[in-house]
Amino acid sequence: MKVFIIGASGLVGSNCLSYFKENKWEVVGTYFSYPAKDTVFFDTLNLNNTENFDVRAFQPNVILHCGALTHVDYCEHHEAESYDKTVLSTKNIIALTNELNAKLVFISTDYIFDGVDGPYEETVKPNALSVYGKHKLEAEQAVLAAASNNIVIRITNVYGDEERGKNFVSRIIEQIKAKQKLQLKLPIDQYSTPINAHDIARCLFLLLKDNKNGVYNISSTDYMNRVQLALTILKYFPNADYELMPMTTEEINAPAARPLQGGLKNKKFMTEYSDFSFSTVDDYISKKK
Repeated sequence: MKVFIIGASGLVGSNCLSYFKENKWEVVGTYFSYPAKDTVFFDTLNLNNTENFDVRAFQPNVILHCGALTHVDYCEHHEAESYDKTVLSTKNIIALTNELNAKLVFISTDYIFDGVDGPYEETVKPNALSVYGKHKLEAEQAVLAAASNNIVIRITNVYGDEERGKNFVSRIIEQIKAKQKLQLKLPIDQYSTPINAHDIARCLFLLLKDNKNGVYNISSTDYMNRVQLALTILKYFPNADYELMPMTTEEINAPAARPLQGGLKNKKFMTEYSDFSFSTVDDYISKKK
């Protein structure tokens, strides 16, 4: 299998890059703004950029689109940029995959739902609340309409190992180990299904190996709010210096609306891969002590 990973400098992309390589696939991973280890430059908004890696010469079987503008509140105030980096870039990649006769995998989110009655199965009708969610939904719909063999996976609240350690779980662990005092103002009413990026890579490997298509929700067994997630981390570091301030989403008053009862159900994936075992937040943190 030859896989071209767009956004391999990020959390999901980097885990897919390393896991696919471990399993002897031929993989090229790209970056746009942050040149992570073992990645090459690629600009999805300008496929004719002379600095771009020559993907046409590589001739991948699969293009995995992990690149995204994921700052939800930033997207709310920068709608045009959000559209370009989520929707327009995806449409460019669709054209590229069609040209190369490749399979396209798009990474989506539970933010395409309104959070009234989650966690969600794949068949539930989306109702995005934010600019970020609406653009993700538009992009995934374009991917599914482009070819019947394409895949959309939906994930949320991703954590795990990455070069920059940007995710919520990693940041807290790094700050604790650096003996910094944590000031945690966290929503107590936003629920989701945290998932380890390594597990996402393992799931995608199976889906691609078996030539699956359509929409898959990928989630573990954890279902918690941000306060519970923080406390799960902190219980492994009894000497951590922190101040935890639970707040409602209304009190936080962020620019972008969030799905409160969010998260994803993985029944479809588990029906097809009943022997697959997901890790938990506890599994991950217990190894980082």
